[in-house]
Amino acid sequence: MKLFDVYPVNDITITNAKGAYVWDDKGQQYLDMYGGHAVISIGHTHPHYVARLTEQLNKIGFYSNSIHIPLQQELAEKLGHISGKTDYQLFLCNSGAEANENALKLASFHTGRKKIIAFSKSFHGRTSLAVAATDNPGIVAPVNQTDNIIFLPFNDEAALEACFASYGSEIAAVITEGIQGVGGIVEATDSFLKKIRKVCDEFSALFIADSVQCGYGRSGKFFSHDHAGVNADIYTMAKGMGNGFPVAGIIIAPHIPAKHGMLGTTFGGNHLACAAALAVLEVIEKENLIQNATNIGGYLAEKLKGLPHIKNIRGKGLMIGFDAPDNMKDLRKNLLFKQFVFTGEAKPNVVRLLPSLALTQQEADQFVNALSTELNNIS
Repeated sequence: MKLFDVYPVNDITITNAKGAYVWDDKGQQYLDMYGGHAVISIGHTHPHYVARLTEQLNKIGFYSNSIHIPLQQELAEKLGHISGKTDYQLFLCNSGAEANENALKLASFHTGRKKIIAFSKSFHGRTSLAVAATDNPGIVAPVNQTDNIIFLPFNDEAALEACFASYGSEIAAVITEGIQGVGGIVEATDSFLKKIRKVCDEFSALFIADSVQCGYGRSGKFFSHDHAGVNADIYTMAKGMGNGFPVAGIIIAPHIPAKHGMLGTTFGGNHLACAAALAVLEVIEKENLIQNATNIGGYLAEKLKGLPHIKNIRGKGLMIGFDAPDNMKDLRKNLLFKQFVFTGEAKPNVVRLLPSLALTQQEADQFVNALSTELNNIS
């Protein structure tokens, strides 16, 4: 049997990792400014994380949600404390797509409505409803296509108001990222997020804050939507939640009631997943990593502004993007294979930086120096 060939892969095999670095099977060290797609939130193989999982695995790794799992309540309390959403309710699952799928389903259950507003260049996942709300026809199979999704221009308040004026009584929810990741590190404006909150309140729709990539402290606040000073009805999270262990969840405002059977999962919230998620929050709190994301992210952005050729440096905290020069389409490839630095991308020419929230100033300088070396080679 061979693997189903759906991933374009670099010819690199990573065998070890520590902090902001990974090593391949030939012993070459790489600086990780990609974090496995914003997943590595506290650094690779953090000692507390490793100890927490090892200790839990030596007790029990899994049992289903048919019994009490006190770690789930412990996680809910810690998450509420650090996020500031102490009165919300937690439902645990396994991936960002699953989190968004459950959020959209819950909104439809709660409102009794079918239509969802999503936005241009959005990415919400690859499962049935999440991918239908994703603005990429190339990954939407015919069976996923539905007239229940309305796509509007991102950050267009007038279009949002007009849509609610026409279809308000049919709209279950508005879903948006606070900072679009796959879309190219595009920030939702504060006024746009406030407008979503306002029209959702007026028409009794739910505001779903997709925080899968832009949440968990990455932006310098726990949820990037918090920068606008608004509260969503449902927040979705994954990626950095488990530092590599598959764990995800949604937190749900107190006015949305639960009933038995409306949502469910086999693996979600298992003992080992909760241990991983608790370890992440404990490290974030103890090492003040949300403030570090603000400090080092701001430092890195300013350093990038001093480099030639790159344009439109943007983002918040340690979720940074910039446009590569048109005549240097191999910039990311050169950074990887010549400078030994992992970065992310968004089409057509955006370089995305999604490193660990524990990134140091020295590591930020290392990246800037590597990037500068490649940019200076542009003729």
